[in-house]
Amino acid sequence: MSRGIFRIPEPHNEPVLSHAPGSAERVALRARIAELAAAELEIPIVIGGRHVRTGKLADARAPHRRDQLLARWHEAGAAEVSAAIDAARAARHDWAALPYHDRAAVFLRAADMLAGRWRPTLNGATMLGQSKTVQQAEIDSACEIIDFWRFNARFGERILEEQPLSPPGTWNRCEYRPLEGFVFAVTPFNFTSIAANLATAPALMGNTVVWKPASSAVYSAFWVLQLLEAAGLPPGVINFVPGPGRTVGAPALASPALAGLHFTGGTATFQSMWRTIAENLPRYRTYPRIVGETGGKDFVFAHASADVDALATALTRGAFENQGQKCSAASRAYLPESLWPAVKERLLAQVASIGIGDPTEDFGVFMGAVIDEGAFETIRGYLELAWRSPDARVLIGGECDASTGWFVQPTVVQVTDPRHRLMQEEIFGPVLTVFVYPDASEDDALALCDETSPYALTGAVFAQERGFIEKASRRLSDAAGNFYVNDKPTGAVVGQQPFGGARASGTNDKAGSMWNLIRWVSPRTVKETFVPPTRHEYPHMDGRG
Repeated sequence: MSRGIFRIPEPHNEPVLSHAPGSAERVALRARIAELAAAELEIPIVIGGRHVRTGKLADARAPHRRDQLLARWHEAGAAEVSAAIDAARAARHDWAALPYHDRAAVFLRAADMLAGRWRPTLNGATMLGQSKTVQQAEIDSACEIIDFWRFNARFGERILEEQPLSPPGTWNRCEYRPLEGFVFAVTPFNFTSIAANLATAPALMGNTVVWKPASSAVYSAFWVLQLLEAAGLPPGVINFVPGPGRTVGAPALASPALAGLHFTGGTATFQSMWRTIAENLPRYRTYPRIVGETGGKDFVFAHASADVDALATALTRGAFENQGQKCSAASRAYLPESLWPAVKERLLAQVASIGIGDPTEDFGVFMGAVIDEGAFETIRGYLELAWRSPDARVLIGGECDASTGWFVQPTVVQVTDPRHRLMQEEIFGPVLTVFVYPDASEDDALALCDETSPYALTGAVFAQERGFIEKASRRLSDAAGNFYVNDKPTGAVVGQQPFGGARASGTNDKAGSMWNLIRWVSPRTVKETFVPPTRHEYPHMDGRG
């Protein structure tokens, strides 16, 4: 029992380690990568703390080295999903009854453990399993996970502190209960931190979770789970059920105990799950909360007053970091004719200098491989479209190579049709499409930027002229949930830029803020009257006069 009024330590953003040559963190990471690469894992399903093995095995391989087997993992089926739901429901009472600060302590401890000796493990697993460079892994699987766990603990406390007014004679208060049932967390491959947050944010607020990680990121996800268990997470709070989407998703969404969906992934998948939930509404015990972040066709819009060097660098980093496999990646750019020659020269020079290769062997590469064969083939289809389209011209890149890994060259395409498919559809790969607009048609170009794509996740405006910045901010108000001025449209930091978008990009519930956490509680208002009335009559009922 708590015997005090406790406060969560004030959070701070975890510093990004440089991993510069000769640094202690670089030495430790290289050693841990070697250990991980040499030890092939067998990854179980984890239900109520028990390791379950179905014997139906799938491989986890390094995308940049297709013959490198990292692990074999057991696929869950309907029976395992049902058992995971039962385990989550069984654990709910004790976990929800645990005082908030005791639950938060688990994640605060996990954050400190990750900031220390676990850091090379999570970074190494992400580099091996998702082909991230050391920089991309460090900001993802170390810093952002740590930030989520530290800041969420404080955000949750702020929610609990939000209380109603109490006039004399009464005490009104609000309890923030977990949802009635389990939360189904469906997580993507591209960010280990997103996977960690989607499973743990509902758990922090007292919910229990059934977690289906992306099949292409089971390896790093399992290391996250092991870290949480080492930090003291009780059995059954987060149940780990990797497996094919429909095999795991269908029984989870069919359960009457489904209380919430926490999702990041493809737009079509999210829409399909939402339809299934709608069709199942009569069978649920409560209306499930649906929180989802899906795709993006993120823009960079430049004004004639933009700084050319800053713009070119933002396009390069924004489009090609993590092989463009970010829902926030710069995917389409609107550039004025007057600026285009200078921007083109600098952009193509930067792209030509990009090193591509095995990021675990060569820390100097800027890009690794895309995640798997499916992604490779999808991106290759868009490259073939660019090559054959009369309205498009490949300026650099445009080739791919699957001989040793799923490698795609960073590609810049210029189109003359601003509504070309390459300007509308999410590619999720290292492809940047540019439309050059006449300076005098600035307003038309802003309208195109707003209306061409169905998505509204991130976007950036580059200009030195303040009047244009204000104008573009107003005109593109609904076009991006995260809007950047003179910066690339990627790299949201927990506690600084709450992340999420609307339209086809999701429900905009802002991961990395209290607005996401509030979706995982069901408030109960309590009114206590200290001296209740003992007669039913009101003063106006007095018969006199």
